[in-house]
Amino acid sequence: MKPNFKYAVIHRHRECYPLKQMCQFFEVSRSGYYKYVKQLVHPQKDFELAEKIRAKQEVCQKTYGYRRMKLWLDSEGIVKNPKTILRIMHKYDLLSEIRRRKKWRRMGEDKHKYDNWLNREFNAEHPNQKWVTDISYIHTREGVLYLSMIRDLYDRSIVAYKTSDSQTVSLVLDTIHLAMKSVKTESRRELHLHSDQGFQYTSQAYFDLTKEYGILPSMSRRGNCYDNALAENFFGILKTECIYRQKPESFEEANRMIDDYIYFYNHERIQTKTGTGSTCASPVLLRNTLHGALLCMSTSSGAVQCSCTAGVFSSSDRFTG
Repeated sequence: MKPNFKYAVIHRHRECYPLKQMCQFFEVSRSGYYKYVKQLVHPQKDFELAEKIRAKQEVCQKTYGYRRMKLWLDSEGIVKNPKTILRIMHKYDLLSEIRRRKKWRRMGEDKHKYDNWLNREFNAEHPNQKWVTDISYIHTREGVLYLSMIRDLYDRSIVAYKTSDSQTVSLVLDTIHLAMKSVKTESRRELHLHSDQGFQYTSQAYFDLTKEYGILPSMSRRGNCYDNALAENFFGILKTECIYRQKPESFEEANRMIDDYIYFYNHERIQTKTGTGSTCASPVLLRNTLHGALLCMSTSSGAVQCSCTAGVFSSSDRFTG
């Protein structure tokens, strides 16, 4: 039974029974009851503020959370505690309609979990020491295209990527196979591959493949996207600079945009993290300067494929739908 319901019963029978005995019977405090009565006496107080908040939410299309609403109220000369604002917004259904927490849903069975070996240490001393991987969604009129990629933390380059119209374990495994083509056998002993706790990365097939290649898997803590921030960061860059601006209509168009952008990202886009001032360079240029020459070639389908003696970049085959 909710406290407010108990207080309502007590208030209804306040003249029939002693208040102290009723509070003891319902296991509530007298101070809580008096607070309830005070709210009954001054219901207009919350209502007036709620109406101001409601009017503002209509103007901003219900995008203001309680923190932003407090800033607006302060600017209007109405100073209220943030918790009071949150309570009123919740009471009158005035909460923001964006960034609502979604219900977490698991799509597969957990078979393997790994320690967080990366532990947010996002710098690497040499190539193929620390990789991060993840899957993102590219929305088109034909449906959702899933993009799996692997990023090297040494120079922030994209080592491999692959797309599919379904989010499967095979998509992740194929991406790893592509990435490992550029890694020498002796370099695999030091390779860490970090991921989130998606069902693809907890699968038996993922465990077997990492063991086959001698890769040490690392895994984010549950529900903590910051543990895999550098993977999320690339998807944010890709979507902001490319996908959201051009809005692909089909899988074919989305794949072409992804191919072109990742080539641009690896070979031409200056990375501020790789240097300062005139020393800033693209990931591939930086690695070539330090580790050797790059050999590039284009496939007949138009998808870019590159390989390097230093293991810089190996893109995915184009998804054909």
